[in-house]
Amino acid sequence: MRTGLKRSCSEIFNHYSPQGRKEREERPGMKKDENMLSKEILGAAIEVHSCLGAGLMESAYEECLCRELSIRGLIFERQKPLAVSYKGVRLDCGYRLDIVVGGLVILELKAVGQIEPIHEAQLLTYLKLSGLKLGILINFNVPLLKDGIKRIVHGL
Repeated sequence: MRTGLKRSCSEIFNHYSPQGRKEREERPGMKKDENMLSKEILGAAIEVHSCLGAGLMESAYEECLCRELSIRGLIFERQKPLAVSYKGVRLDCGYRLDIVVGGLVILELKAVGQIEPIHEAQLLTYLKLSGLKLGILINFNVPLLKDGIKRIVHGL
């Protein structure tokens, strides 16, 4: 595909067609968008939860989810430092993002009785500070993982 601003109709069609999407997904080094990544992330999280179940510590789920993301060929950063900008000065306050997948999606992992509003606020703040647009809050301490997943969007 050309890198210029003008593209032909066939290039645009191929880019958005199912085959075009498949070709983009198969190209090594291509950055995937947030929605595509979130589907792959959720598949990995479901696999971890189905193997381990509920009741473990957050650190165990983090370790296993990172392993599953690696198996699936996803690029991620673990325990990524997050600075706070205060009056134009970047300060290291010790915040760490659990996992950032593809440089686009923040994963905030929990192993708690239920997701509380403070957990959602925490992830939204991380999105604002990092400039990223999509975060997924995953609570592994539930019988069905779908009940422990919350997508948080900021500016998307």
